[in-house]
Amino acid sequence: MLRKQKNLPPRVLATETPEQAAANKLAREQRDAQVRGVSSIQEMREAIKQTARALPAMTTVPRVRGLGAADFRQRATLGLPFLIEGVVGRWPLSAHTPDLLREKHSHMAVRARVGDYINTAFAPDRAMQDMTMAEYLDLAERTEGLPPYLGNLELRELNSMCHWPTWFDKMGPARFWVGPAGTLTPLHCDYDDNIFAQIWGSKRIFLAPPHHDEFLYTREASAMLFGSPFDPEAPDYERFPLARQATLIEVLVQPGDMLYVPAGWYHQVRALTFSLSSNRWARGVPLALSALTPPA
Repeated sequence: MLRKQKNLPPRVLATETPEQAAANKLAREQRDAQVRGVSSIQEMREAIKQTARALPAMTTVPRVRGLGAADFRQRATLGLPFLIEGVVGRWPLSAHTPDLLREKHSHMAVRARVGDYINTAFAPDRAMQDMTMAEYLDLAERTEGLPPYLGNLELRELNSMCHWPTWFDKMGPARFWVGPAGTLTPLHCDYDDNIFAQIWGSKRIFLAPPHHDEFLYTREASAMLFGSPFDPEAPDYERFPLARQATLIEVLVQPGDMLYVPAGWYHQVRALTFSLSSNRWARGVPLALSALTPPA
């Protein structure tokens, strides 16, 4: 018998004075900078965008295979995204099918994004529900319109069947993304290097270089995360006329693909079929800046 789902109330934010808010924001940015070995997150962001201005134009994302750590790091210092073959397909998890979620992990506790989680993607009060994996799969099957999404979850039972490459000196925990066709993460950028593994199903990803934020009407969600209201799949140039100047590169990721997304690159991700993806963010100076003096 399924247990009753819990509708989480919106997060209640403590009232802060402008001075307190500024002090808390500064403290968070200082912690972020310390973790990544830089002295200023803002200067790191600006260095990433300035470096990106010298990048060659690209229209497709190249595929490479057989990269060792040294080869990966050398290529990643160029600051451009690329697809890596021959890694994810060897993971034990890749040998399974989505049936595994019901057969072995039906009682796994998960937190689903529900309602209009696209337009509230970067809001602190986005609607969420706690449930089991079986309850989530049932909900996804019967939902019309935008399907619920399991996003950015640390599912250790699944990660035990993943063998992540050791390309970075320090990385955050693996995060998992589960959902049927139509689940979407809207256009945004993270200021950490990112490796994204497509395990089951396929996804369409749009990418835009860091310095094209000036065309994408971006807003700060945190020092390390910026979002954009522009939708590359349904461009509204009347509302966002500057977006005509943005370079948007479309790439399809298939089972077994791993995508390197350099720090600061904007990306929008849509599932084309039932999909399981996972990613990890590096926790250091972005590789595109590794040949430069760290921001001071």
